[in-house]
Amino acid sequence: MERMSGPVVIRGSVSVPEAELMWRFSRSSGPGGQHVNTSDSQVELRFDLAGTESLPPLWKQRALERLAGRLVGGVLVVRASEHRSQWRNRETAAVRLGALLAEATAPPPKQRRPTRIPRGVNERRLREKKRRAETKRGRGARGWE
Repeated sequence: MERMSGPVVIRGSVSVPEAELMWRFSRSSGPGGQHVNTSDSQVELRFDLAGTESLPPLWKQRALERLAGRLVGGVLVVRASEHRSQWRNRETAAVRLGALLAEATAPPPKQRRPTRIPRGVNERRLREKKRRAETKRGRGARGWE
């Protein structure tokens, strides 16, 4: 496994240092001609979420709970193989990891406070409903003989 330089920014000033990222490269599947047999363009980025010290404790707890289905032994794995260039796949994997962690560490949305429907809105709705009913009732076939 190799390391790539540069931290992955999650949100604000919080980022994952390069020392905690583990990179692995392998041959990518799909078309590519003779070059595909000699280059390791598929990228696998591993991040030990359970053992990291770079995230605040609350963020780490949230991420462990929300990403539990994706973790293998506390390690988050992100793969990228869309591009024929290893460098572009590295960038893609780093961006994906940052987005995943940003979403997983985000605070829960504010709870909705239930509100009452204003009386005027309800009255307008009922008036319009009655008007439409009258219009439709007038379309009947009974006075056409």
